[in-house]
Amino acid sequence: MKSLPKFTALALLIALTGGTYSGSVSAAPNYEEIEKRKAAKTKIMGERVGKKVAQAFDLYNEEKVDEAIAMLRELDPSDEFDKATVNRYLGQLYAQKENYAEAIKYTRQAIAPDALNFKDQADIMKLLGDLLLGTEKYAEGIKAYEAWMDFTGETDGKVYGRIAQAYYELKQFKNVIAPADKAIAGVEEPNKQYYLMKVAAYFELKQFKNAVKVGEELVRVFPEDPKVWTQLGGFYLQTEDYSKGMTVMKVAYDKGYFAKENDYKILGSLYSLTDDPWRAAQTFEKAIKDGKIERTKQNLTALASYYHQAKEITDAAKFYEEAAKMDDDADLYRRAGSLLHQAQKYSAAVVRLNKALELGTDKKGSAYADLAEAYFYQGKFKQAHAAIVKAQDDPSTRKFAKSWETYIKDKAQRKGISL
Repeated sequence: MKSLPKFTALALLIALTGGTYSGSVSAAPNYEEIEKRKAAKTKIMGERVGKKVAQAFDLYNEEKVDEAIAMLRELDPSDEFDKATVNRYLGQLYAQKENYAEAIKYTRQAIAPDALNFKDQADIMKLLGDLLLGTEKYAEGIKAYEAWMDFTGETDGKVYGRIAQAYYELKQFKNVIAPADKAIAGVEEPNKQYYLMKVAAYFELKQFKNAVKVGEELVRVFPEDPKVWTQLGGFYLQTEDYSKGMTVMKVAYDKGYFAKENDYKILGSLYSLTDDPWRAAQTFEKAIKDGKIERTKQNLTALASYYHQAKEITDAAKFYEEAAKMDDDADLYRRAGSLLHQAQKYSAAVVRLNKALELGTDKKGSAYADLAEAYFYQGKFKQAHAAIVKAQDDPSTRKFAKSWETYIKDKAQRKGISL
């Protein structure tokens, strides 16, 4: 809640004698009645009550807020206007003290008789909405704002924004959209938060395409805001519109708009999903080297997988192994060994595959089969035979292993090697 400003002599004079109202009024439910109220003769407090109120505000200006409140509470005016005015000031003073329960109580009492001058009545009705929202009484706050709009005939973009926020807090996501749209239309300076409320509501409603449309609007309205670009790229990824996502994220990347690790991850995913895994790998690796993406096991595994998709198997093996070393991951060692075997780096493959088996890989059959081939192509037929026999223990590789055992035996026999 905002603190109330100090009362100047002029402000106090206006408070005691009433003030003129000016402002633009749009179409309202009771336009004629509103005009009558605005044109009505200005009421002023009675002399006795007015003097006491002036004394209370002297105390307030001396920063004796509690004493000012005590003096106002002692007053018990018989006149309806005087009583409403005293309650109005009490509501404001309690709000400044952040005693919102009392502030709401006295503000309601000030509003109830509908006795204040038009502008004062309007201001206190809007204040009630602010107080209720500030104390998380969202449903009551919405009603208070609607009552203010009915009373004044005004439309206020900021009030519509608060109503939209209240509906969001109440999880009435369908009801967020209309007031958010009115908030967007009702302010001179675009406010990003109103658009983001729509985005959040659409996501909660699982209306992802509508969320994307708002994201596109955000980019048009706030083209210099880096976050709206990367956010839109993420929306496209989520809705599987990978081509548009790629375009948006490339623009954001080229403009230097990336601020989070996740931005680089989204770009990498989009490159991969648009059949450009090599560029995904290059972008991801550079981001890791530059410290934009943390060098974690998960991130290194993702980098390895991009190189794997791009058929850059030596690079893929290197990063699988680096990831494996972080916590002795048997399966990642197996992947590294398998890729090194494919790259015909048989000696290196043997080391990684044996490490995977030592650590207890779940895919023993596959590891032993690759290990057998790696030994075989180095001419190590005894080791190859021993490995291929063990591969037969796994049902998934048994058939392959049996045929390879025959092949290994045949080759060894021709070379005069006894197994």
